[in-house]
Amino acid sequence: MDILAGVNREWLAALTWLAALCAGVAVLLWRRRRPDLAALAAVVVFAAVNVGAGIYVLDHLADGRWGGDAHSRLDPPSLSGAPVVGQFLQPLDAAMADLAGRANDFIDFQAALPVALGFFAAAGWALAVLVPVGLWAAAVQAREGRRRKAEAAAVQHEVEKLRAELDAVKRHVGYRDIF
Repeated sequence: MDILAGVNREWLAALTWLAALCAGVAVLLWRRRRPDLAALAAVVVFAAVNVGAGIYVLDHLADGRWGGDAHSRLDPPSLSGAPVVGQFLQPLDAAMADLAGRANDFIDFQAALPVALGFFAAAGWALAVLVPVGLWAAAVQAREGRRRKAEAAAVQHEVEKLRAELDAVKRHVGYRDIF
């Protein structure tokens, strides 16, 4: 079952943007304080969906949605209906039908290839955009890591200070440590 059977070229391109937007919004709702991750997810989904759309177009070459119906189809004449020699020309009929079928397949491929390459090019641009967005996300993650490390060091320092105060209070009270 082909769920994209009624989707034309323009809607397929719009679906790639819609999927990227939905992924970005979903990640933004999930991690509200991390728009860098939302942008990264949107770009990755956009690239993946565009590659999928290009593969879908190449998988459905004979579909008229990609422009193959704009070209005339080759239909070989039937030679087997000729009087007297018609029965001997049946193998030639089959060969001509096979040749016409292959030519029609090539015409379909020729019409669908620019559409598929458009999706692959969009995916390539998304991967080019992915590099700076990924570096931005990595920089934000590194800054968050340094902040968390500093907080942990401050907490550790506070614990050590409180432990020293507790030891001073124990010595002042005369409490002996049983451990």
